[in-house]
Amino acid sequence: MSVAIITNMTKYYGADLIFEDVSFRVEQRDRIGLVGPNGAGKTTLLKLLTGSLEPDAGSVSVAQGVRVGYLPQIPDFHPSRTLREELLDAVAHIREMEERIQQVATDLAAAQTAGDAALASALLDEYADVQHRFEHAGGYTIDSRVEQVLSGLGFSRELWDAPARQLSGGQQTRAALGKLLVREPELLLLDEPTNHLDLNALEWLEDYLTAWRGAVLVVSHDRYFLDRVTNRTIEVDHHAAYLYHGAYSQFVRLRTERLERWEREYVTQQEHIAHQEDFIRRYKAGQRAKEARGRQKQLDRLERVDRPPEQQTIRFHLGARYESGQTVLTTDKLVAGFPPRPGEGGDGLRLAVPDIMLVRGERVALMGANGSGKTTLLRTLLGEIPPRWGRASLGHNVHIGYYAQTHEHLDSALTVLDEVRQSTSLSEEGVRTFLGRFLFTEDDVFKPVGALSGGERARVALAKLSLQGANFLVLDEPTNHLDLPSRQALETILSEYDGTILFVSHDRYFVDALATQVWTVADGRLQVHQGNYTRFRQHAQVAAHGAKGSASAKKAVQRGSTGSGAKQATRTAQTVEAEITALESKVSAIEAELAEASAHGDVGRITMLGTDYEHAQELLHTLYDEWAELAS
Repeated sequence: MSVAIITNMTKYYGADLIFEDVSFRVEQRDRIGLVGPNGAGKTTLLKLLTGSLEPDAGSVSVAQGVRVGYLPQIPDFHPSRTLREELLDAVAHIREMEERIQQVATDLAAAQTAGDAALASALLDEYADVQHRFEHAGGYTIDSRVEQVLSGLGFSRELWDAPARQLSGGQQTRAALGKLLVREPELLLLDEPTNHLDLNALEWLEDYLTAWRGAVLVVSHDRYFLDRVTNRTIEVDHHAAYLYHGAYSQFVRLRTERLERWEREYVTQQEHIAHQEDFIRRYKAGQRAKEARGRQKQLDRLERVDRPPEQQTIRFHLGARYESGQTVLTTDKLVAGFPPRPGEGGDGLRLAVPDIMLVRGERVALMGANGSGKTTLLRTLLGEIPPRWGRASLGHNVHIGYYAQTHEHLDSALTVLDEVRQSTSLSEEGVRTFLGRFLFTEDDVFKPVGALSGGERARVALAKLSLQGANFLVLDEPTNHLDLPSRQALETILSEYDGTILFVSHDRYFVDALATQVWTVADGRLQVHQGNYTRFRQHAQVAAHGAKGSASAKKAVQRGSTGSGAKQATRTAQTVEAEITALESKVSAIEAELAEASAHGDVGRITMLGTDYEHAQELLHTLYDEWAELAS
């Protein structure tokens, strides 16, 4: 069943064409990722589906009775409502049904007391109807649903009764998302829902949306999120919308194939046209003039293949002007953070760092929950704030290039041109040419920095960074506000960089592509893990599974002291054996899928299945060890 249908839709903003003759359907259980460069019209498409914008031609229709939930990039809240009240307001219709049930029950009791059988019968029918609708809408679980969503999105209980307007920007985004999830609309439209979410909230949202019963259309630059949540992809670019079956990794492969076919068709047709035009020029006045006129008519009727669009993305080089010493950074009993403010209890922010020696060429991803101290640690390592204890030291000939998440080092009053000219001796013409690599063309360079979008400001900051020639890059959320093509370009640029990198990021795809180490921050401590994000997650899951198994074995031993230990141990071993059997079947299935993906040359699918296979094998080894321990 289709919940939304777009047919031959065309949309303008003033004289600017946004979409031309676009058609697609959204089915009942679709999980559609909406991708494309910034400014291509992704948000416009969501607003067309909400009805807040109308098409200039064609139609955009939502099925009758389908509730649409929309998450904008900038949320708005009632001045006096608490966080919990905002989420409950999203299901006010359920509260109204609950109040009506109570009122009908009171009226029914009164009618029965008065002996009014006709009224009592009518009220009894209404009571049954409203109660059925209340139950169907999830009325009996609404309070627990609100609490589940608040907890999953990372809100502590202390914040549940805080005024929503007083929350930070990131918290307000999460609160707006929570309102939508509580409402459970049949069509969920999400515009950058992963912005401001830390890793735990991201993973919770992925699990929640995977189990979602309705349709989801989501704009996101988070490729890992798209691969986990979506099953179809719509690319918005050059006034068109192209539909692909599969999540992001599959989309990349299919898009490449489509553009290659398009390029071949275009080149072949251009060669045919050139050949025909050459014939017409040579013979239009000779004995074969009639044939030449015939070929001209054929050319006039020929439906021309458009030139494939060129994807505009950033293109620049990051290089170290001087090589640093082998040791880039060391820490000694370092504790980063701040003491408590006057009148505050507790110990303020404390982040204990193990003694670290970071060597030249490492690429370190720093990950952790919002507010855990990641940016504070970076600023401590940079020397911008003093450590609470211990010290951090830079190695010989280390020159730092810093990219700030909030771009506070940019002067909002300057133009893009003047801001970048401060960092180089290039002429004005040279700077304008240089800025073209960052997609600033013509009059774009005269825009005030304060008037730029988040993505434009990020590109200015990257332009200045590339001019520094630093051999140690410290990057705080460098992919924020960048569209997918720019993120991919930045990945390539950083992977070719010949210095050392320490970067904060919630973009797991980005971390997977770059990191040689992952530093995690949790519970006031930093831990160092070798490898990229996938390896870190595998080890974390294996450790969690092992801890669960050890806890189960411990409980079995404790129960054994009551005289039934042998029976309990045997049961637990049998349970683990059943898990092993199920997991071995999963491994066999993955092997079959890998063989199929290899036969089709599906590189993205092979990569994902390879990760699943390695993870399953590690879990198998853990289960084998647990089974051997319990069986003995």
